[in-house]
Amino acid sequence: MTTVTTPTVTTRTVAYPADGLTMTGHLALPAGTERRPAVLIGPEGVGLSDVERRRAEALAELGYVALAFDLHGGRYLDDPEEMLARCMPLLADPDRMRGIGHAALDVLRAEPRADLDRTAAVGYGTGGAIALELGRDGVDLRAIGTVNGLTTGRPGEAARIRCPVWAGVGSEDPIMPPAQRDAFVAEMRAAGVDWRLVVYGGALHAFHHPPVDHPTPPGVGHHPRQARRAWRDVVALLAECLPVTDDPAGP
Repeated sequence: MTTVTTPTVTTRTVAYPADGLTMTGHLALPAGTERRPAVLIGPEGVGLSDVERRRAEALAELGYVALAFDLHGGRYLDDPEEMLARCMPLLADPDRMRGIGHAALDVLRAEPRADLDRTAAVGYGTGGAIALELGRDGVDLRAIGTVNGLTTGRPGEAARIRCPVWAGVGSEDPIMPPAQRDAFVAEMRAAGVDWRLVVYGGALHAFHHPPVDHPTPPGVGHHPRQARRAWRDVVALLAECLPVTDDPAGP
């Protein structure tokens, strides 16, 4: 285990079993000793990278206990064919996704500083699909956020979602096209979920992710302006549903 402490944030790596693998997550803790709202952060299909680690640390600076979770047993899949070969079967198997999500959630909830009554799940791509499946499994979350992971679940299970759902997608995303957006909206509406969908104009799939130095599937591209907006929207979701206060009981 590696622990790093700065004046405002403490981070450490955490190993845990899931999906037949030993996962390696990145836990970030805010300054202080009191309990704080907790956030799971799920990565794109390529897997956990410094992008998600920095997001966990940014949320810790805002006062959250944050865990960026792993998808591939500590590996980052920079070969698109290898990534798709692992992620496509995973995305087709809600129970496997839930297993990965629950394992990470158990790690987060085992952290003494995490407020077990105030937890959210935010994910990107495959990580967003996992966040949604936790909701469809009836997990007690205060908020779910998914960026370009507008997947639909098994019939009727969205009715088990117990919190607001925020979703963001690029208008030019060929992997999450209008038909997929419509199916997601129809599912949320039929289930009576408190949902929001933001379509970011001119953005492709994974528009939030900084440029990478390896091949990517067609339709993937960074959009700096919309990436900043999406991050602000995620932070606003958490501020609304999991406000950080000096008194965790809150007003």
